Amino acid sequence: MRRRGVLAVSGAAVLAVAGGALAVGTQPAIGEALGVPTASASATPVAALHGTALDRAQAAATIVTARTVVADANDKTDTTVLERHISALSDYPTLSGGALSDRIESTVDTVQDVAQASADQDKRDADARVAAAKAQADAAAAKAAADAAAAAAAKAAALQAAANTPAGAKATASAMASSRYGWGADQFQCLDNLWTKESGWNYRAYNANGGATGIPQALPGSKMGTVAADWQTNATTQVTWGLQYIAAAYGTPCAAWGHSQANNFY
Repeated sequence: MRRRGVLAVSGAAVLAVAGGALAVGTQPAIGEALGVPTASASATPVAALHGTALDRAQAAATIVTARTVVADANDKTDTTVLERHISALSDYPTLSGGALSDRIESTVDTVQDVAQASADQDKRDADARVAAAKAQADAAAAKAAADAAAAAAAKAAALQAAANTPAGAKATASAMASSRYGWGADQFQCLDNLWTKESGWNYRAYNANGGATGIPQALPGSKMGTVAADWQTNATTQVTWGLQYIAAAYGTPCAAWGHSQANNFY
């Protein structure tokens, strides 16, 4: 027979045919079912079959193996053809010669095909599970990153909102006046007087008469764009520009405040 030899699938029965004799050596249940003593661990078989008896023993072993393959097959694997071969081979006690050999061979062929198809499907299923797990992990990572970005944006927005209040703008101006220009509390008091008069420290302040804008009342407001593009919405940008203007035009906030008191503008 073309594939007669050793057949082992999923730990099922194995019947080895060599030199026209059959040695039953790996699955005691088969030998017992056939009335054949099983081999010991030694290399010499203790029982041998010949002719039609050999073919029928091979058929019985093939059926056991085929049924094991059907039972163990992946649920997605089609075992219909193999089951038909098993049914056809089940008549082995009444068959002999070429008909029996043909049925054994076709069953063995189909067993190997089904076992391979099942193994391939197991691999595809495993790959699909790995891919699904990776996709889930990637989605979780993406969500975590998005959540972190949203939290950071929310935090930044909250900080910006706090900085845009009059108290926040004053705190920014006081720190910047000291760290960048070396102006102390006396100078900050002059700055507070000046910008309280000009805008009330309101970053949205706008003078409809002349167009002066923001906390320092820049005229026009677009001048503050030299610091940052968000000059219309960011009190810190307005404070930064206003301090630069005071330093360049008057030297100190108190000098600017004195000019404002004398001329009603600075």
